Amino acid sequence: MAGLQRELGLRDLVLFHVVAIIGLRWIAVAAQAGPSSLTLWTLAFLLFFVPQAAAVMRLTSAFPDEGGIYRWTQRAFGDAHGFIAGWCYWSNNVVYFPTVLITMAGYALFITGPGPHDLESSRTYLLVFSLISLWIVIGTSMIGLKTGKWLQNIGGLATWIPAILLTTFGMIAAFRFGSATSFSLPALLPDLGDSETITFFSSMCFGFAGLELASIMGGEIRNPRRNGPRAVMIAGISITAVYLIGTWALMTALPKEETSVITGVIQAIGSVGERIGLGGVGQLTALLVTFGSLAAIGAWLGGSARILYAGGLDRYFPPTLGRIHPRWGTPYIAIMVQGIAATIFVTASVIGASAEEAYLLLLDTTLVVYFIPYLYMFASLIRLNGKIKEDESTIRLPGGQLGATVLGGVGFLTTAGAILLALIPPESASNKIVYQIKVGGGGLLFIIAALLIYVWARRRGAHAIQSEDPS
Repeated sequence: MAGLQRELGLRDLVLFHVVAIIGLRWIAVAAQAGPSSLTLWTLAFLLFFVPQAAAVMRLTSAFPDEGGIYRWTQRAFGDAHGFIAGWCYWSNNVVYFPTVLITMAGYALFITGPGPHDLESSRTYLLVFSLISLWIVIGTSMIGLKTGKWLQNIGGLATWIPAILLTTFGMIAAFRFGSATSFSLPALLPDLGDSETITFFSSMCFGFAGLELASIMGGEIRNPRRNGPRAVMIAGISITAVYLIGTWALMTALPKEETSVITGVIQAIGSVGERIGLGGVGQLTALLVTFGSLAAIGAWLGGSARILYAGGLDRYFPPTLGRIHPRWGTPYIAIMVQGIAATIFVTASVIGASAEEAYLLLLDTTLVVYFIPYLYMFASLIRLNGKIKEDESTIRLPGGQLGATVLGGVGFLTTAGAILLALIPPESASNKIVYQIKVGGGGLLFIIAALLIYVWARRRGAHAIQSEDPS
């Protein structure tokens, strides 16, 4: 009988985390916010990233099951809450894919060099590029991790190289041309009275999110109790360094008013490269960033599809989603369904005014919906910590139950705050009350949908418990 294949080792997991979490666009967004973003990155690291890492390491080492955050919530709070967490995690990713694909299509245009690009406004180009890229990822996800993992491995390197180039060129710019940005103490202090600054903090937490993704593939990791937590530690140091040093380097190389929120990293490397006689480095960076984005889509699509697989095993979804390919050892039907759903949203985001409006409405709620499973994860850490059977393979948090409660509590409150901040309308919103109703109501609809599916599945009487007794 075919089963999941344990193909992911420590190196694979580190590169998986790097490519899934590091978004060079977040560096550009932070640079546009000015020097105070360095302080906000630090706060997001302490209040969100550290508790996230602690929760993932502790729970992965104790419960390395396929399904990750879905299974943890199920153990802690029961099947209904587990399904809500899993559904929100999966559905948010389906809505999020189009934004990454369309951004990647913009990166690809810079491979031919800077300057005006006629295809930027072409819906045909965006749609064709996005769908071809998406189905390349679907194909690599289905053929098995033994081969498919190399997309993420190479993509991780393709993410690191631009970050190293940005850091190097930022230092060159500082010493040879002087910094384009003043890093005075007043500039480093965030303006807490500015609503844009406050809401930006939730985006920075979003940029740090994703350490739980690999744990969803727990049944495909070699020695998950050991390699999972070690990968989180190694990748966490790298991710934090890239965001902090990369943001400083970008602001040093380019002034705020010249920085694009999408292609700022490519701009900075290309600009400094031109001034020091390395004219083609900008195009190289665009190529690497494009490939890194493709690998990131692969990581999120393949990882979140395992939620469908776990739901199929539990029979909340059709049982066929729990099938494993006899040759490749992958949940191929779950991956295919994930790809079809993503294709629908990609198409809707590009063609048709009404479809685009509907897509943007969903897009505004993604941050809210994505953080709901995080609330469950931090609460699960607090509830399950004392029930874990300790042995040499489990990660222990400092302070025992008190330490787990503090870390889980800080992470929970930060996540809840990020959700509330996401509901604050931007200055550009024409009707702020309507905006809040749409975003908050959209998030609520995701939860209602999860409850309806769960109740329907329970009434069918088809549910079969797959998880172990947490005691």
